[in-house]
Amino acid sequence: MNKYELMYILVNSASDEEKDAMIEKINALITKNGGVVESVDKIGSKKLAYEINKKHDGYYVLVNFTAESSVPATITNTLRITEGVLRYIVVAK
Repeated sequence: MNKYELMYILVNSASDEEKDAMIEKINALITKNGGVVESVDKIGSKKLAYEINKKHDGYYVLVNFTAESSVPATITNTLRITEGVLRYIVVAK
């Protein structure tokens, strides 16, 4: 099992309940594919460096997890089509 770090930015206009539901959905995706979520750091709202989809700020979330090497590809494929996710990146530690 390898260690990974996932950083993603949610739309800031979503309510707190919607943000929490999206975070739980992404964490469940990791565990469903055999990964183990070690920590979730809700960094919060920050101004974006540049405009993305006419948005100027976003809600940042950092997730540390361990998983097999095929799991990051599954996560990126799902995040690519998930509405409400502005940007994401998965990095091996």
